[in-house]
Amino acid sequence: MTSVRRHATRGLVALAAAVAVSAPLAAPAVAAPAAPTTPAAAQSVTGKPVVRPDVVGHRGASGYRPEHTLAAYELAAAQGADVIEPDLVSTKDGVLVVRHENLIDGTTDVAQRPEFADRKTTKVVDGVALTGWFTEDFTLAELKTLRAKERLPQARPESASYDGRYQVPTFEEVLELRERLSARHGREIGVIPEIKHPTYFDSIGLSMEERVVELLDEHGLNKRNAPATVQSFELANLRDLNENLGLKAETVFLSSVTGAPYDSVAAGDELRDYDFYETAAGMREIRAAGVDTLGPAFAQIITKEKDGSMGEETAFVSLAHRAGLEVVPYTFRAENQFLYTEFRSSTDRNAQGDMVGMIQPFLDAGIDGFFTDHPDLGVQAVDVWMQGKKEHPGRGVGKTAQRGLQGR
Repeated sequence: MTSVRRHATRGLVALAAAVAVSAPLAAPAVAAPAAPTTPAAAQSVTGKPVVRPDVVGHRGASGYRPEHTLAAYELAAAQGADVIEPDLVSTKDGVLVVRHENLIDGTTDVAQRPEFADRKTTKVVDGVALTGWFTEDFTLAELKTLRAKERLPQARPESASYDGRYQVPTFEEVLELRERLSARHGREIGVIPEIKHPTYFDSIGLSMEERVVELLDEHGLNKRNAPATVQSFELANLRDLNENLGLKAETVFLSSVTGAPYDSVAAGDELRDYDFYETAAGMREIRAAGVDTLGPAFAQIITKEKDGSMGEETAFVSLAHRAGLEVVPYTFRAENQFLYTEFRSSTDRNAQGDMVGMIQPFLDAGIDGFFTDHPDLGVQAVDVWMQGKKEHPGRGVGKTAQRGLQGR
C-alpha cells in the first residue's frame, strides 16, 4: 500500500492547485482534532528514521457514523486518518456504489420501503445462500432514494442516531470527496477501495474491475505511488487488474484466519486457501501476481487464544516483508467484544476498552498500517508507539523505511 505519510524514503505527493479551490463538501462539517503529536518520520536514538504507520479509516469513521457514508469518510479524515476505505459493489445499471456487501438490508432502510418489498429474494453469493435486498437488483436512481443506517446499533447508539440522514454514495462521489478532503486538511488523503465478490459479480455480467481502472484514471490516481490502492479477497482479479486491465496503482490481497478465496473455490483449487497464502510459497505467488500489500485479519499476526486473550506472534509479518510485501491488518475496533480479553474494560460487550493498548504489540511486530473503525484512537495508538520508538529503539523495526520501497 502506498504510504501517504511524508518521510525520508517516500515523498508525499503534492496537492494539485486546482484541488485547493474545489467545491464545498456535501456532508456536514465536523471539527478536526489536534494534529498528531509525532512527525511522520521521527528520529530514534540511533538516528535512523522511524516511519509512521498509516491509519486506514475502515468504511470511514464507522465507529461514529453509519459506515460507507460521505459523513463517515469526512469524519475519518478530520480524526487524522491517512486513508479512507470504500467497499465497492455494483448496481443493476453498472454503477459502482459503496456498501460493505451487495446485501443491503443491514445498512439501509430498504426493508422499511414498501415500494421495494417485491425485491426481497434469496441468492447464492460465494457459495452462501442469502435472503434480502441486493444492490444488483436496483438502479442507481432507486438506491439513491434509500438512507443509510448503523449496522451495530446496540454497540454504537451515537452512530445510530444518524440513521436516515445519508444516501448511499457512488465510488465516484467518494473519489471527489477525497480530493476535497485533501485540500481541506492540507495533506493527501489516500483511498483504498475493495472490490467485493468479484467472481460473483463477473458471473452475473457486472464486472467491476474495468470501471475501477477507468475511475482511477479519470481522477489521476492510476499510477504508482498515487494515494490509491485496490483491494480484494481474491487473487485472480488482482492478477487480471495488474496484467491485463491497465491498473498501475498498487494492490492489496486480503486474507482471513479460515476459509479460502472464492476464486480458488470456484476453480476447484483445494490447495490455495488462506492457510496456503500465509506460507512463504504462497506469499511469493502473491507477489508474482503484482500485489504489493497483504491485508490479514489481525489474529493472523498475533493469535487469539481460546479464552479470548492475546496469544503468540506468528511469522506472518517477517515472511511478508521478506517477500517484498507490506502488511496492513484489519480491523481494530474499540468495543470490548472486538478486543483481546486483557484489553477489555469490563464485561459489557458494547463498552469501549483499550484499543490503543492492544494495537501496540502489532506495531512492535512491524505492521505498515492498519484498518480501524475508530481513526481517532488509531492515530492516538500510533502517537504512543512513535514516542516509545524514539525513546526505545528496540520497539518495532521500521520495515517500510528499511526496505526502501520508493524503488519498488
